[in-house]
Amino acid sequence: MILASLAMFGLYRLAHRYDQTVTREELLDPDARRSRTDLDGPLNFLLIGTDRWRSSSATADRRSDTILIVHVPAGGREAFLMSVPRDLRVIIPAAPGFGGGEDKINAAYQHGGGGESGTRLLSATLAQLTGIRFDGAAKVDFSGFRDVIDHLGGVRICVDTQFRSIHTDRVFTPGCQEMDGGTALDFARQRYDLPNGDYDRQTHQQQLLRAILQRTSETSIRTNPVRLDQVIRAVGNSLTVDTNGVPLADLVLTLRDLPADSLRGIRLPSYPLTVDEVSYVVLEEGGAGIFTAIQNQRVPQWARANPRWVTQL
Repeated sequence: MILASLAMFGLYRLAHRYDQTVTREELLDPDARRSRTDLDGPLNFLLIGTDRWRSSSATADRRSDTILIVHVPAGGREAFLMSVPRDLRVIIPAAPGFGGGEDKINAAYQHGGGGESGTRLLSATLAQLTGIRFDGAAKVDFSGFRDVIDHLGGVRICVDTQFRSIHTDRVFTPGCQEMDGGTALDFARQRYDLPNGDYDRQTHQQQLLRAILQRTSETSIRTNPVRLDQVIRAVGNSLTVDTNGVPLADLVLTLRDLPADSLRGIRLPSYPLTVDEVSYVVLEEGGAGIFTAIQNQRVPQWARANPRWVTQL
């Protein structure tokens, strides 16, 4: 009990120490924010990955390359990563300089002006579509996560099908392999030359998050203070968060027992559709019940009943 208490105290102090390295913004729209004062019960988080690495221009941070809804059932022992297709056809609410209307969901970030305001409009769009309210949000600069992966010593990812990257001309061959930061991000960015296009890219992004969590949980990282310091600082430099008023240290403690093998990938029930020569992804009626399952705290049961939408990580 004494050792456990000391370990928990050390984790809390560590999280508190690096609290200042993370940028804080109001990423959630008021209509997308769940009002609560603690972390008891199920949790819903919005994770946005931006593509600032593509350019150094002032407008580079105007596209949300990755949109994930992370659902953690009560107890914090497993988590479901639900990827939202970038081309999902939605109704985007009005915002300053934008009158609202139908568009692809990744355009919500752009219509909102990118950054803090863009994320708020995106969160409002998702809340309107799904009925889900969020306990927090994070915006990730994936160019910075290249450094995180390199400080971790790389990550192990299993490639299921051969494809060539259009970004680097690198060929990914089937099999489990160690990847450095640049290779892993290239793997997660690719959507062309894949059997299922953007759906496969969503799975690869989920695999990358699992691989990062797996590597950070290894004893060699946790017991090496230099590498741990490098990793946490790199994460802090790449992350903008909205913890909904909850101290970051409390959030870290709540999720400390989440093992990498407890992550479950979910493909949002949807299908591709061309409308007026524009390619969209269209949501199945009611999202095939996934949004209701999140609201009613029955996602594990939904996943068992709908294996076709569960991806293997």
